[in-house]
Amino acid sequence: MSATTTARALQEYLDHLTIERGRSANTITAYRRDLARYTAYLDGLGLDPGEVTMSVVEDYVVVVRTGSDGGSALAAGSAARSLAALRGWHSFVLDEGQATHNPAHGIRPPAQGKRLPKAISTHEVELLLAAAGAGDGPASLRDRALLELLYSTGARISEAINLDVDDLDLTPGLASVRLFGKGSKERVVPVGSYAVDALDAYLVRARPELAGAGRGTPGVFLNTRGARLSRQSAWAILRASAELAGLPGAAHVSPHTLRHSFATHLLSGGADVRVVQELLGHASVTTTQIYTMVTADALREVYIQSHPRAL
Repeated sequence: MSATTTARALQEYLDHLTIERGRSANTITAYRRDLARYTAYLDGLGLDPGEVTMSVVEDYVVVVRTGSDGGSALAAGSAARSLAALRGWHSFVLDEGQATHNPAHGIRPPAQGKRLPKAISTHEVELLLAAAGAGDGPASLRDRALLELLYSTGARISEAINLDVDDLDLTPGLASVRLFGKGSKERVVPVGSYAVDALDAYLVRARPELAGAGRGTPGVFLNTRGARLSRQSAWAILRASAELAGLPGAAHVSPHTLRHSFATHLLSGGADVRVVQELLGHASVTTTQIYTMVTADALREVYIQSHPRAL
């Protein structure tokens, strides 16, 4: 099979994905990019798809991970996506009778390292929240209420900015918020007293002024035009507060940082992982268990510092 024939086989596969499998344009673009790199590699070796062995594919995975072919070095996840693309192509070529085997069939994707959440300490959280509330204008009251709520409930930023006033119950001692997570799955999460105080101050002293500039949106958190606060604006609020608080790595503090900190601090305080799972709205406890690695590291550090025969 010549380079021209290989290119034709590749186009036939992409047409198959588009017409018969109904893949999206974005998926086709990604497959085309991954497979163009792969077929160029095969052309460089003088191989057609029917001559490719498992070792050739294994070598190619190393190539894309290191970028030794002159292309970008791919992270484990991107290399796994590339492997899936070429496995699908080889399967198609096999079904079309242009090969006798699929050399990528038994190859496992590169292992992806577990990405531990980055949490900030309780002291840093206090500095962050204090910085958010610096000043007494409507924006300062809103910013403090937003960040207090994020840390108090572990809400995703999208859940917080989509809150309506009716989703809040600020009854002292029984305060809660109704959150709508991925797939519109609803959960009710308790709200701590500090967040209740901040929300109450914002709703009474600031939100009416902000709402007056808009058209009566039911959203809790509003911008200066009276419209619902955007995701980008919420990020900017947190970033500015982190910088004002002088937090290390302030440029990398994100709304998810407060969600990670919420979970990590709960587990460090003795909360059951199943309870934290429900509070975070995770479908599987496996997702939540990554936070236990963080607290295990903290426990190990305390053990090393405290036990007379640890070292």
